[in-house]
Amino acid sequence: MNNAIKNQEDSVLSLSGISRIYTQGDNKIDVLKNIDLNVNRGEIISLIGSSGSGKSSLLHIAGLLEQPDAGDITINGVKFSKMKDQDRTISRRHSIGFIYQFHHLLSDFSAIDNIIIPMMIAGQDKSYSQERAMMLLSKLGLEDRKDHLPSQLSGGEQQRVSIARAIANKPDLLLADEPTGNLDSKTADIVFEQFISLVRQENMSVLLATHNIKLSEKSDRVISIQNGELEEN
Repeated sequence: MNNAIKNQEDSVLSLSGISRIYTQGDNKIDVLKNIDLNVNRGEIISLIGSSGSGKSSLLHIAGLLEQPDAGDITINGVKFSKMKDQDRTISRRHSIGFIYQFHHLLSDFSAIDNIIIPMMIAGQDKSYSQERAMMLLSKLGLEDRKDHLPSQLSGGEQQRVSIARAIANKPDLLLADEPTGNLDSKTADIVFEQFISLVRQENMSVLLATHNIKLSEKSDRVISIQNGELEEN
């Protein structure tokens, strides 16, 4: 267990009373029911549950991509529930990193450029962006692949570049939705180990949705979601 698990005052992400209801015709589906969750600084939490259990919805709400029907979202002490879309976008850019099951890299740009571009959009100068991108690629064992296009990389390499891209702007909170779901088991183990090592070095908070129980056990906490409710394992 990582010693980063502290009290609520050290919370990077706090979800309070989060509810989400989807409507299908005349039916209402309670996807999330009065969810409370704190993610502390430097803490890695795995969120497990079956398909359709609400994992992705919870990540989208935590990442300010989707509004809940009820409840408050607080990141670094700032409440976002009633914040304007423009302010939410700025906060996402600087405070939150995203990793998805598919890498979503820009196909016409090299590995290093895929990492540099988000930093420059966030206002970093080119020299710093190049230096940090190269450092991240090196830590992920990809320094000799920096000039390759995504189509020239293996699946594991593509996902490692997407991890570096998500970490590049030093977000306080990293949200990962099945980050190794498209990889074979051996490659998934390697990529996950590198991912965990890197976020530990960067002291980032991580909320990770996964089906992989073996990988989830490497987290500080494992939380399951069933019938729209959270349960600590």
